[in-house]
Amino acid sequence: MATSIRLSRGGSKKRPYYRIVVADSRAPRDGKFIERIGSYNPLLAKTDEKRIVLDVERAKYWVENGAQPTDRVARFLDAAGVKERAARNNPNKGEPGQKAKDRAEDKAAKLAEAEEAAKAAAEAANAPAVEEAAAEAPAEEAVASEEQAPEQTEG
Repeated sequence: MATSIRLSRGGSKKRPYYRIVVADSRAPRDGKFIERIGSYNPLLAKTDEKRIVLDVERAKYWVENGAQPTDRVARFLDAAGVKERAARNNPNKGEPGQKAKDRAEDKAAKLAEAEEAAKAAAEAANAPAVEEAAAEAPAEEAVASEEQAPEQTEG
């Protein structure tokens, strides 16, 4: 018989309370179990000693006899020093999905197009002013040179 050490849920709606039980792996989550070896109350503070209550001796016995703990119970057993849990590594955990990546690329492309359009509009608005200034500059220089020329002849 394959046994597992797992959590069996109790408590009311939105007020969970779990029993740590040893059960046949085919039994329902909250159904028949072989032995209760502890409890877990996630509503208590993490520093509270009553948050996780575990009978370490019975847990060792069941682990030695082949009971497989679930991930959450394996954390409890590792903290109690019963069974060492291998650290897991999921480097893609925080990476967005493909659709989110596509949306981000589309948004970046639209932003780049908008910036280019704004630059083109700014250049188009500045170009006539620059041309007018360039056209006025030689005329002003000509007027200035005419004014200086008579002064030089008088002087």
